Amino acid sequence: MAALDADALRAALVDHDGPYAALDVVPTTGSTNADLMARAGEAADRTVLIAEEQTDGRGRRGREWVSPPESGLYVSVLLRPDGVPTPKLGALSLVAGVALIRMARHMGVMAALKWPNDLLIGASMAKAAGILAEVAATEPPAVVVGVGVNVGRLPREVPPGAGGLPATSFQQEGATADRAEVAVALLRCFAEVERSWRGAGGDLATSGLLAEYRANCATLGQRVRVELPQDSARQGLAVEVDGDGQLVVDVDGTARTISAGDVVHLRALA
Repeated sequence: MAALDADALRAALVDHDGPYAALDVVPTTGSTNADLMARAGEAADRTVLIAEEQTDGRGRRGREWVSPPESGLYVSVLLRPDGVPTPKLGALSLVAGVALIRMARHMGVMAALKWPNDLLIGASMAKAAGILAEVAATEPPAVVVGVGVNVGRLPREVPPGAGGLPATSFQQEGATADRAEVAVALLRCFAEVERSWRGAGGDLATSGLLAEYRANCATLGQRVRVELPQDSARQGLAVEVDGDGQLVVDVDGTARTISAGDVVHLRALA
């Protein structure tokens, strides 16, 4: 695939009152999220960093995100959402999920979300993108939202995701493999939804994004197993995503609220 043109991306997303303050493309780095976290003390609100390749890409809970050169879109955005209470910053993963859905539809791809941070595409509903949001301990707080999108064909050695979820890419599902088009569409969609979320003081419901997330969440209505950080698990019916972005699971008639965990769609494995 062709290398990304940083000047063209800046012309589309930064120049002439574009939605972003700065945008850079680097040939290779360990992790775009780690790079922006290291710059969180001085980087401007809405700073974008894209890498052609990541050698230490990360997903949730420290998992590896395979980032082969010039194949996917590896992008992080640093935000300083003034006026949003710190406890609401974690909802940015769901906000980014809505942006991914809008981008996929722009590209003509059937897509859904798996709580909390996966984009599923195609007839098989395999994973094509993931999200990692991290809060930096600056004052005021900064948040780095990283998104990895599989655009071109994946190498065979790409492992399945959490819960054995298979991986796919936009090209493998018959969609465009133009990374620049994906980058511009995703970042424009993210700017729209993040502006709505920030304008509502970080309230997912007031911004309208909670309803949009729920409408596109393939996890709701599924029997699921949620693997929790403490090496325990809960199994039941996913019935709701609440106003804080937490998953509500009916476990033998009792509603259990899950703030973090890996979800396995049991029906998908049947």
